[in-house]
Amino acid sequence: MAEIGIYEAMRTLRAVRRLRPDPIPDDVLRRVLEAATWAPTGGNRQPWRIIVIKEARLKEKLGKLYSEVWTPFAKTYRQAAPADEAERRRFLRTLNAGDYLAANFGETPVIAIFCFNPQQMAITDATLERPSVVGGGSVYPAVENLLLACRAEGLGCVLTTLLCQREPEVRELLAIPQPWGTAAAIPIGYPVGRGHGPLVRRSLTELSYIDTWGKRFS
Repeated sequence: MAEIGIYEAMRTLRAVRRLRPDPIPDDVLRRVLEAATWAPTGGNRQPWRIIVIKEARLKEKLGKLYSEVWTPFAKTYRQAAPADEAERRRFLRTLNAGDYLAANFGETPVIAIFCFNPQQMAITDATLERPSVVGGGSVYPAVENLLLACRAEGLGCVLTTLLCQREPEVRELLAIPQPWGTAAAIPIGYPVGRGHGPLVRRSLTELSYIDTWGKRFS
């Protein structure tokens, strides 16, 4: 496979929710997993682990849990569909793809469960009066590395977190010890149809400021 540039990979890294059940070659899977290990973490502690789920029985049970969480989530989310027709179509396409993923989650060739150990993290925002996010900085860069590597290998993938709502059941199913928690579940497989492609995102001028809040970066 021809190499893909890093900017092209980032520019076209879509959330691919329609995946074929075809197996992923071991050497390809090893490459995308190794890419995760190169990510930066606080103090280089690497307080994360990946459980690579390939066994049909485990995938089926994870798929059932995922579907149980997705169904009420999608029902609520649909009620917030945008009024603008073009935005509404994109919104509903995403939801329909989410329905497909939920219905076929257990048939995905590989599900990568990212786990983390909060005792190995310097969570510097833990005492602030807002939700803590800093700990994720030692986990989600590894997730993004894996997603980009999947893009480079022609694999479809999507970052999902809904199974975190069912962490006790996931912990028991996969024998995850305390104090480890779950941060993400990444279904990985070859895309149904086109898969990755150009993204729809807000512009740089909408998302960045220079020097002070609200002063546009141009």
